[in-house]
Amino acid sequence: MVASITLKNVWKSYGKFDIVKDFNIEIPDRSFCILVGPSGCGKTTTLRMIAGLEEVSKGDIYIGDQRVNDVSPKNRDIAMVFQSYALYPHMTVYDNMAFGLKLRGFSKKEIRQRVTEAADVLGISHLLDRQPKQLSGGQRQRVAVGRAIVRKPKVFLFDEPLSNLDAKLRGQMRAELKRMHEKLQTTMVYVTHDQTEAMTMGDKICVMKEGIIQHIGEPIELYDEPANKFVAEFIGSPSMNFFEVEVIKRSSAIFLNEGAFEFALPEKFERTVAPYIDKKATLGMRSEDIYDKLFYDGNRNTADMASFNAAVEVVEPLGSEKYLHLNTGKNEVVARVNSHNQAKTGQVIELIFDISKSHLFDSKTGEKIF
Repeated sequence: MVASITLKNVWKSYGKFDIVKDFNIEIPDRSFCILVGPSGCGKTTTLRMIAGLEEVSKGDIYIGDQRVNDVSPKNRDIAMVFQSYALYPHMTVYDNMAFGLKLRGFSKKEIRQRVTEAADVLGISHLLDRQPKQLSGGQRQRVAVGRAIVRKPKVFLFDEPLSNLDAKLRGQMRAELKRMHEKLQTTMVYVTHDQTEAMTMGDKICVMKEGIIQHIGEPIELYDEPANKFVAEFIGSPSMNFFEVEVIKRSSAIFLNEGAFEFALPEKFERTVAPYIDKKATLGMRSEDIYDKLFYDGNRNTADMASFNAAVEVVEPLGSEKYLHLNTGKNEVVARVNSHNQAKTGQVIELIFDISKSHLFDSKTGEKIF
């Protein structure tokens, strides 16, 4: 039973407003694909088009080899889990999970087997006789997922199912859903605005902005090699640091000048950056690639290192590490440092960073230069 999902040149428009624009993606069978982006970017609309709850304005949607544009939701062999649990309050957990199967005419034996299996996968076997009002938020969400599992669909669709849970429960449920995917080996498409959920759960991530795909790839690819400034800023916590710089040619080298600091680019970047000489660009650095020089371990090639001074404005201890919020006089920057770092508020410290791990973006378009 192949359950790959393909969207080809899919548009969704309401009158003159295009909500999803020329959307193209191939989601392999048994993969866990995340649609992520800020509120209003079209990710839930895209999910609803896959489910058949929204009509496609233009383009084609395939589940396996079947074009499903004109196939009703109930005949697409999908199960959807919504943000709201939508449980029947007067029914037990067992009856909530069994209800859809009863409507489809399954035998009592088959229903019991499916509900028991699903409850076991989700660890809610001991809750089958309870009613929703007797359950915690996390338990209710498990029941909602269980109601989808019992149908044994080709595809699971999740629309921000964890957004109503507190931080600890969200973490637990992320792990539960990932374990569930590994057990069931079914195609899953999951919508969220939380990049942490996307990075920790998905094996394929699609970043969206204003109805347009920005980058599709594996989590580590999006983190290490973002396609543009939007993806670089959206993926990662804390967000990537950005510095407005001027690209300068001096003698035989190309320099990036921020105002408070300046450094020469390694030769390998020169050809790529040459078209931007005497223009502005945006330099990006991850917080973990910036080091307090006093605590630098010195195990990296110093030829690829540059430095600048910045004033410490806030020290944020997080147990295993600290975030230093600093200011160069022109740009704000966050450095992720060792928990034993002694930097104090108001202190000016020298920071060093690995040039080879930095990113450069076009200041106008946001497209990646290197």
